[in-house]
Amino acid sequence: MKNIIIASTSTVHGSGYLDYILEDLKIFFKDIQEILFIPYARPGGISHDDYTKKANEAFSKIGIKAKGIHEFENPIEAVQQAKGIFTGGGNTFVLVNQLYKNNLIEPLKDVINTGTPYLGTSAGSNICGLTINTTNDMPIVYPPSFKTLGLVPFNINPHYLDPVANSTHMGETRETRIQEFHAFNSQPVVGLREGSWLSVKDSSILLNGELSARIFEYNKQPYEVATGTDLNNLK
Repeated sequence: MKNIIIASTSTVHGSGYLDYILEDLKIFFKDIQEILFIPYARPGGISHDDYTKKANEAFSKIGIKAKGIHEFENPIEAVQQAKGIFTGGGNTFVLVNQLYKNNLIEPLKDVINTGTPYLGTSAGSNICGLTINTTNDMPIVYPPSFKTLGLVPFNINPHYLDPVANSTHMGETRETRIQEFHAFNSQPVVGLREGSWLSVKDSSILLNGELSARIFEYNKQPYEVATGTDLNNLK
């Protein structure tokens, strides 16, 4: 049975790293003393060691240790033996490139689909969708494929932002970018706003957090869904 949290972000305005969701994670990783942390996305170019230290500072508040996958001699075995897994945010292309380089896509899919609790934030959430084609990140490296874990039957756009009225910004909005995506692809896209997350329990995909999510379906007008909505029929 799948047991997944797909969070838009690791940090909401005015709080520390993962603070807004720590109480939920305490329940989510109940009875687990150590989780496997995948720091490959390297936000701001941070080292794997420094990123793992940051994750540990957060998880220590709920009595859990995070051990970086780079600390293991065999990353595939590390995934297969993990009691829980967390993939942090950063650059999605860097993350996916490293996952393919270490042959981790299939092992991750296997263990998550058979019940290993998985937490993703930002880039770590992007990889839960069918592809990473709706990420906001710059393609600074070229992974072998944009296909990822496919844990949910749609794509995700973390950090979704609404257009700002009277803004002088002349670039494309997130909604425009997703419309461009749908000119070439047909799968739905879930725009997750800051502080929102999807809780996946087997076939249930429940929207959590205080904010609604924006849903984009092929050849349809975008629409809002309220927190508490189950998105399991979105395909």
